Amino acid sequence: MIEREFGRSGLQVSALGFGAAHIGNHDVSDAEAERVLHRVLDLGVTLLDTARGYGLSEERIGRFLRGRRGEYVLSSKGGYSAEGAQDWTGDSIRLGIEQALQRLQTDHIDIFHLHSPPLETLRQEDLLSALDAARQAGHIRVAAYSGENEALAWAVESGRFGSVQTSVNLADQWSLRHVLPQAKERGLGVIAKRPVANMAWTYPERPTGQYPEVYWDRLQQLQLNPGDLDWTSFALRYSAFAPGVDSVIVGTRSLQNLEHDARIVEQGPLPPELLATVDAAWQQHGHGWGGEV
Repeated sequence: MIEREFGRSGLQVSALGFGAAHIGNHDVSDAEAERVLHRVLDLGVTLLDTARGYGLSEERIGRFLRGRRGEYVLSSKGGYSAEGAQDWTGDSIRLGIEQALQRLQTDHIDIFHLHSPPLETLRQEDLLSALDAARQAGHIRVAAYSGENEALAWAVESGRFGSVQTSVNLADQWSLRHVLPQAKERGLGVIAKRPVANMAWTYPERPTGQYPEVYWDRLQQLQLNPGDLDWTSFALRYSAFAPGVDSVIVGTRSLQNLEHDARIVEQGPLPPELLATVDAAWQQHGHGWGGEV
């Protein structure tokens, strides 16, 4: 698996990361979650991304991978739902991290994100100071922000974060074009989410009211052509090798899909001529599109 330096953090991450939301679902059995998590590490995927809001995900990672903690970089998110604290306060960060460490059965979280609060919340000094204190205490290694648009841009410029997580894909390039260059100049690590654009191309008709709806609309306007590639390879290689991206996270409960995605990323970047067609389509249609929240 391709490995990369994660900004200036000193961490090494695989180009393909694992989004652990699916394995937190209650309809996924413990045995199934355990098989997927161990296969992730066996494939050489070294970034695991979870969150307080992902059901059983943190607890299962801690229970099933406690004996392999040295094999992966652990990314989580919070700011809400901490027992004994009001959401988006300094106490919610302090207690939330303490409780996450217990669920994850570890003494530190490598990358801890504020999980997509709006700009006015993100700028609260009590939140930022609590993150600073957690990092100084060694409970987290990198303070991070997960989100889009103006809040993401502020996070990068603020100097208070060592990493960001944001959407980067064929149909969502605001962050790629407007924020990631500054993030890399400042030495921040970058995790890209939604790299396969919610598989929007698989819907023959507009998925009204569903998660991929916005991306479906954008792809209709972009009229991209993957050439000889299948759409998943086209999308995943685009995001994984986009300028400034350190790792892309894909979420699945399927071992077959996981192994397929790992093989795709090992193929490397898209051909320059295919990248040029994506850029031309975005220049023509995408100027007014913000990041999808």
